[in-house]
Amino acid sequence: MDYVEFGRYLSQQRELRGLSRDEVSRVTKISPSLLAALEEGQIERLPNRVFIVNYIRSYATVIGLAPEEAILRYEEVDKAAPEPSPVTLERERRRRAWLILAVVLLVLAAGVFAALVVTGKVALPQPRP
Repeated sequence: MDYVEFGRYLSQQRELRGLSRDEVSRVTKISPSLLAALEEGQIERLPNRVFIVNYIRSYATVIGLAPEEAILRYEEVDKAAPEPSPVTLERERRRRAWLILAVVLLVLAAGVFAALVVTGKVALPQPRP
């Protein structure tokens, strides 16, 4: 079983009980987009594991499943999923760091430009009549 099959299992159980995703979302206070990600097995769209387990517990309770059984099924899938390699994790960390640096520099440059315009040290071009 993988994440997609687990999500399909949750979705089928919900549908068997005649509940819509919106009803489950309303009762559990879990956003519809997160419920969709859970039911479609899109683990990359979900937050950390601790939140996922709590979502599954709430979801199962609302649709009438035994929460511990649903969590055990998820844990079987989660254990079978391969952990990302340290090289992959480091590459992702560096990519995020460069992205954050680029955003900070862009915001800083925009702030300096705005300050120069406000103080009159840089004039904006005037439109031609």
